[in-house]
Order: sequence, then C-alpha cells, then structure tokens
Amino acid sequence: MQNYLLLRGRLLGRLLRELGWVRLLLLGTLLGLVAARALVLAAAHAGAAWTVPLVVAGLIVSTHRQRADLPFLRLMVPAFRRWLAAEYALLSLPAALLLLAYGRVVPGLLTPLLAAGAALAPPATARSARRRRASLFRSVAFEWVSAGRQGGVGLGWVGLLTLALLTRHTATGPALALVGWVLVLLEVYGPAEPWTWLLPVLTSPRRWLAARVGWALLYFGLTVAPLAAVLLISRAGGGATAGLLLWASAVATTVVLAKYAFYPHATLGRLTQAGAVVVGFSIVGSNPAYGALWAACFLGLVVKSQRRLAPYRYD
Repeated sequence: MQNYLLLRGRLLGRLLRELGWVRLLLLGTLLGLVAARALVLAAAHAGAAWTVPLVVAGLIVSTHRQRADLPFLRLMVPAFRRWLAAEYALLSLPAALLLLAYGRVVPGLLTPLLAAGAALAPPATARSARRRRASLFRSVAFEWVSAGRQGGVGLGWVGLLTLALLTRHTATGPALALVGWVLVLLEVYGPAEPWTWLLPVLTSPRRWLAARVGWALLYFGLTVAPLAAVLLISRAGGGATAGLLLWASAVATTVVLAKYAFYPHATLGRLTQAGAVVVGFSIVGSNPAYGALWAACFLGLVVKSQRRLAPYRYD
C-alpha cells in the first residue's frame, strides 16, 4: 500500500508538471480558495452539508471509471480495490474533517465511506455489437446516446426522481436530487471523443462548441424537467426552482466547455471539469466576488476550448 500511494504521488507530480508551474500556481491557488469556500458554505448549513458526500463521491466515481491503469492493477494485485478504496478515502479526508469541525457528524463520516465505495464501480468500457437498440437521443448528441445505453445512468435518474418524490414535503430533498443530476453530467461528458471524430466534421471550433452546448442543454433540460416539477410543488416555490435551474444550466455549460479545454488529455480535462463544478458551487453564496470569478472562468473556458480545438479544424 505504501509503495502504491508513493507511485500515485509521483504520477500526480508528473501530471502537474505537464500542466505548468505558473498556471498551476495561479489556477491551483484560485481553485483551492474556491473549493475551501464552497465546503465552508456547505458545512455551515445543515441541509447543504449533505451535498458534500454526494459531490465528493460523484467526482471520485467519475474519475475512477476513466482510469487507464485499472487493467494493470487487476493483473498485478488481486485485491487492488482495497488499495483504491484507501486512496479515495484519503482524498476525501479534508472535506470530511471540515464537516466534522462544523459538527456535521453523519455527513462527515459518510464522506469517506462513499468515497471508498467508489472503488467498487465498474470501469467505463466501450461495448461493441452488430445491432444496437434504438436510442431516445439524436445521434449528433453522441454523449447522451452513450449514456442512454449505460444502465447505471438510467438507474441513477430513477433513483434521484424517487428521492425527490419521497422528500417532496421539503425543499432540500428535491434540490439535492437536481444537484445530483447535474453531477451525472460529469459522467455523460467525461470521456473525450477520439480526434478522428473531429477531423471530418469540425469546420469551426466556435460552431462545434455551440452545437455541443446546445444539445447538452436540450437533453439536460428534458431529463431534469421531472425533477424540477417535483421541486416546484415543494416548499421551494417557483423563484427558487427557476434560480436553481439557471444555475444548473450554467454549470452544465461549463462542464461541456471544460471537456475541450485540454483536449485530448483526459486527466487534465477531468480536473478542469471538476474545477468548473467547484467554481459553480461557489457562486451559491452571497459574496458577489465569486460570481465575477465564475464569469472569468467561463470566459477563460470559452477561449481555451476554441484554441485547443483549432488544430483539428477541417476546411
């Protein structure tokens, strides 16, 4: 276990060097402050504290399913999932300790447990077959087509809708269900498509990104509509529901843009998406500075993603 954690630390250091020390110093400090602020805001409220275990577990599960070293670990170490569980629990300790410091005992204990449970999630694999069942989504929205063929995403939607219905007498339950569906977007838009998909169709990075964001918002809106309806009839009311939907749409947009910010580097793309979600949670607070921070990050993702896709442009 000690050698494994040491290896993971070295790989993380190599990845950070690829990102660049100047950019790491600026973005890392900014992201750290935003993450700390979001955790403090969530821990300070009894209802919002329950989002921390869900967010941490969702981010870890999404990253775990895209790990490239899972086949290697399976061959070399039969009990590799215990190593992964320990690694994920250690990664979630800062959030858990902050919750415990604010007296949120149950969410604090639940955070490392859910994070460790992410090691049981199966890896994301591309299934091939001669015949596929018809999809409810258009083929151009290939991310949603792939997600629709994964049973876990559909079961997750049913589970979140059930949670919203069972807690409709409160505003917290339906709101958490809607936030949970936002986190599912990290799984839907996590894997980056091969560059060979872009060469025949990418005539303009701006139009490509606009299409990706448009299809994402369309299908996200259709799938989130039942959750929003339950939230509307709860104690939240129309104003809070509209505000939460606006926030969810903004976060969904940044998740799609962050997918291409470091394309085709999968790990940096996942870290950027996680950072976009953390910045999105930071604007929930009353401090207007975080709204300006989110706007700056949004514009940076727009520019960065267009520049990253420019070499794949086909004329």
